[in-house]
Amino acid sequence: MNNLLILLQSEEGSSTWMQLLPLFLILVVFYFFFIRPQTKKNKDLKKFREALKKGDKVVTIGGIHGKVLEIKESTVILEVGNQLKMTFEKSSIALDTQQVMQPK
Repeated sequence: MNNLLILLQSEEGSSTWMQLLPLFLILVVFYFFFIRPQTKKNKDLKKFREALKKGDKVVTIGGIHGKVLEIKESTVILEVGNQLKMTFEKSSIALDTQQVMQPK
């Protein structure tokens, strides 16, 4: 009788692990296909914003194209058009996909 109980308990323990295995696999897939690429993208965008310098051509998240005139701690002054100067937060500067795709 005791042997039968031990055998049944060991089967229950392995079935619990088998039930948790798909959940674990789903978490691993989410990490490698969603979380990790987004983290890398955010890191690249942060490096891009920190490396801004006077004269760079950028695009804001609102789609405004301009040239960097001045960089402050948290803001950037862009020249939009001929004489128009606008101030933007650094966080509103987007990574221009056209600049990234152009060969150097």
